[in-house]
This record gives sequence, structure tokens and C-alpha cells, in this order.
Amino acid sequence: MSTAQQLDLEAYTRTVAEQAKEASRAMASISGATKIAWLRAAAQALRNHTDRILEANEQDIAAAPNYGLTDAQVDRLRLTPERIKGIATALDEVAALPDPIGAVKHSTVRPNGLRIDKVCCPLGVVFFIYESRPNVTADAAAICAKSGNAVILRGGKEAIHSSQAIVDLLAEAAAEHGVPPHVVQLVSTTDRTAVGHFLKMNDLIDVAIPRGGEGLIRRVIAEATMPVIKHFDGNCHVYVDADADLGMAESILVNSKCQRMGVCNACESLLVHADVAGEFLPRAAVALAAEGVEIRGCEKVCELVSAAVEATESDYSAEFLGPILSAKVVASLDEAVAHINRYGSGHTDAIVTQSLDAAREFADRVDSAAVMINASTRFNDGGEFGLGAEIGISTDKFHARGPCGIEELTTYKYVVQGIGQIRS
Repeated sequence: MSTAQQLDLEAYTRTVAEQAKEASRAMASISGATKIAWLRAAAQALRNHTDRILEANEQDIAAAPNYGLTDAQVDRLRLTPERIKGIATALDEVAALPDPIGAVKHSTVRPNGLRIDKVCCPLGVVFFIYESRPNVTADAAAICAKSGNAVILRGGKEAIHSSQAIVDLLAEAAAEHGVPPHVVQLVSTTDRTAVGHFLKMNDLIDVAIPRGGEGLIRRVIAEATMPVIKHFDGNCHVYVDADADLGMAESILVNSKCQRMGVCNACESLLVHADVAGEFLPRAAVALAAEGVEIRGCEKVCELVSAAVEATESDYSAEFLGPILSAKVVASLDEAVAHINRYGSGHTDAIVTQSLDAAREFADRVDSAAVMINASTRFNDGGEFGLGAEIGISTDKFHARGPCGIEELTTYKYVVQGIGQIRS
């Protein structure tokens, strides 16, 4: 890249960020009713202009072979009239969520008469870097705007035309409803250098959210000068306790692992209490084999499951994102918890048990963003939690943890009301 091109790219990214900052400030005075009207109008625009979106999507599908996408990746990229209806419905669902902005989280009156309110407010400008699915473009735009933020979207080159068509329709609807024109912007260049420029702009961008592979997330962490909301991987566990209903355990395990294998809340590791391992593991192995899953286990697992192969140390910390599952027989709940806290990624971990004491102890001691009791790990999802769309799942502890919906994209300020008090 020439010096002139570098300067042009730097100027472009700076302009986008400045426009986003201006829009975020204007959003402070946009009413909840206006945001609802805009999002509903945008949803209807997607339905009315399905052909326009499909035409743009066909350009992305035609270019997919140039990017070496797998059949599964192409399928995730492809839009159909039914999928566009789903995207529009998601916009309507976000519109219907309660508006958090301006809500008083806590209020107190001091002895001197000062009233102190803790009031919910937007983060400001969100820089969102994500994978190629076009529906993520609409979801992210909706939840950022609903929570009063402006968003800079930097999607993958594979979906650039589809994403631009969606953002254009959102912008057209915004103009009709008095919403700032730059509240949602899609980065028009696919040059990766642009990401680095944005990550330096902590004077204009309040938070960065990467959603993609570990390499992308580590790059953002290394280069960002503003806070980052992220998770690196999803090494999720299912622990089958001594007091488990084994039929339930089998169903939860198969769903957690096999319902969708390539996602961050899929189970990657199975732990089974020694008291039920002899009965449970052979039946679980049959069910997993029917789904094409290979088991990599400890010595005891290999004794009980003839098709299992010996696990390595790295297998227990791996996020396979495919038909491989690590497995271990443990002597106690203590050992299960210690294993999860050592090898897990702090994402989602489940216990199957009929013991209330075991469930409570597991929930208290497992240090993860979501702990499931007698339920599939696949439920750790913004939609399933009733948050509407999500912009990602965080394994951080500050400032957001778990699925990040509209409330996780807010902060607060203190508003203090007096009648002339001065401090003595």
C-alpha cells in the first residue's frame, strides 16, 4: 500500500468514527418511541425489498469460491426469502424489548436532601468486527441502536454486498424517522489495515466487540486502545453426576454436542461420575456414534468404550467445533469442578443431577459465564435467554458477562438533584 493510500484509509476510518460519535450524541435525545418506529419500519423495508437483498446476496454467493468457503460456510452466507423474513422478525423483536435508556437503577435521598439517581445510559460508539453471516449485520445494528449507541460494523468480505444492502435499508428507514443518519455504518473497505486504525481511536470509539476466530480476537485484544468485550473459545462441559437421570443425561449430552457442532456453546468435553460411568458411557457412546462423534477419553473411558481413543492433555482444553468429544471419568463432584475450572474456557458448563445440593455446589463453584442445571449448553444464547438478539457472548467479568443484549450495551451515570445544597 502506498503512502497516499495509507493516508486515504486513515482519513476514511477517522471520518467514519467521527460520524459515529456525532450520531451517538444525537441518540441521547432520541425517544424510545422513535427507535421502535424506526426498527419496525426497517423490518418492513427488509420484507418489501427482499429482491434487492437477494440480488446483493447473489453477488456474495458468486464470489464465495474465490474465498475458499466450505459448503457449510456458503450455506450460512446464503439468504432466502424465508431467511430474510427471519431477519425482519428479529428486528421487530428487538423493537419490542423494553428501552433501558433513562431507567433509574437505584435512587436514594441523602440526609441533606440530595436525591441521587443511578440512571442507565448508552456506552456510546461500538466498533463491531464479525463473521460473514448477513443476519448478524441486522442483529448488531438493532441492539446497538435500541440501547442508544451508534455502531461501526466491520463484517467479512464474504458478505459485503448483502450487508451493505441491509444497512442501506436501515439508513433509509432512519432518515424517514428522524434517526441520525450515521447511527449504523458499514465499513466499506475490506482492507484489514482499517481495523487497526479503528482500534487506535479510543477518543471516538467506546468499546470494541470482536466476534469470530481466536486469531481475530487476539489481534483486537493486542491492538485495541479501548475496552473489548469478547470470548476466545467455548470449551463447554457436561458433567453427569452420580445422582443423574441417565436418560435425561443422554438427551442433554447429545443435544449439547450435536445440535450444532460448530458453535461456541456446543459441548466439547464430557465428565462422568465413576458411580454411573459403567452404565452411562456405553449408551452415550452409541448415541454419539450415530451422530459421527469420536470420543477421546481417559483410561477408564477407553475401557468402557471400545471405539474411544486415548485423550491427550491438549484434548481436554480443546474447542473442537466438530465431531470430536473429550471424556473423563471423575471420582467426585470436587474432581469435576476442578477439571472444569482448569481446562474450561469460562463459557458454559452443565451438570445433570437429581441432587439439589450437588446442583447448588456446582453452580456456586464453577467459574463460568453460564451454568446449566439439567439443561443443554446450547441454551446459552441471547434469544433463548429472552434478551432478543445478541451481539456476542462474553467470558469477561467486566463489564459484561454471558450473552450481550441491549442491557449489556449500556452503562450508567449518577444524576444528582438538589435545591441549592453546598458542601461544608
